[in-house]
Amino acid sequence: MDAKLEKEQSVKFASAPAADKPVIGVPCSLMDMPSGRMKVHGAAERYIEVLAKLYGCMPIQIPAIVDCINYDDLAARLDGLMLTGGRANVEPYHFGGTPFPPDEPIDPGRDAVVIGMIRACVAAEVPIFGSCRGIQEMNVALGGSLHYRVHMMDGKLDHRMPRGENIPREEIFKLRHGIEMEEGSSFAEMAGATEVMVNSLHGQAVDRLASDLEVTAISTDGIIEGVRLKNDTTFTVGVQWHAEVDPHGHQLSGRLYEEFVAAATKRSGSR
Repeated sequence: MDAKLEKEQSVKFASAPAADKPVIGVPCSLMDMPSGRMKVHGAAERYIEVLAKLYGCMPIQIPAIVDCINYDDLAARLDGLMLTGGRANVEPYHFGGTPFPPDEPIDPGRDAVVIGMIRACVAAEVPIFGSCRGIQEMNVALGGSLHYRVHMMDGKLDHRMPRGENIPREEIFKLRHGIEMEEGSSFAEMAGATEVMVNSLHGQAVDRLASDLEVTAISTDGIIEGVRLKNDTTFTVGVQWHAEVDPHGHQLSGRLYEEFVAAATKRSGSR
């Protein structure tokens, strides 16, 4: 991302009154501290920075506490829901899939909270933007299923992040494969093209699409990379890539953020 542009955006929004900023819920993952002595609820810093510094929002983190959140009540207090990536995959029992092997990382608290929040936000017409794991959570919450390991499927690319130690951030998040969009579709209009390159850091992917969703983008090897709620009255969109990485350097990612924040701002004004 252009450092000068990012600084200018930060200054622009720093003086905006808190009351004028749309409130965006960001569900947390439950993670172990390196010391092993405690767990923390958190989300990747980049999601928070982009929402707060670049787009003038007020991010509020939602802890991964099972059965302690009234989803409908919380949805009524939010102007948007940002679903982030995460190390753990959505557990298969949520969609009738084959159980994970014993060594697979899981986050049952996040699974439960996010699925509950997605359903509540869809019902309340709260804007939702899901990135990477977020598109998978949206599909599961609305009745779809997931592929467990895309790289083990015939004819598919390895969509996982590069393996190994000390890999530079630029290499991890570089543009790695193309996605295709129908001419005249909302994604194609935002991108200014019917094919663009995106980054790729996922093992699972959408399998059976939820009946309430429609496909907006597909990778060149046939993986669903973008979805949107059918008859969407606000902004309910998921993408398989990490749109937060460089929204000002990637036209489609940037336009998606703009549309999401515009919908959240509209809700904030009416709420």
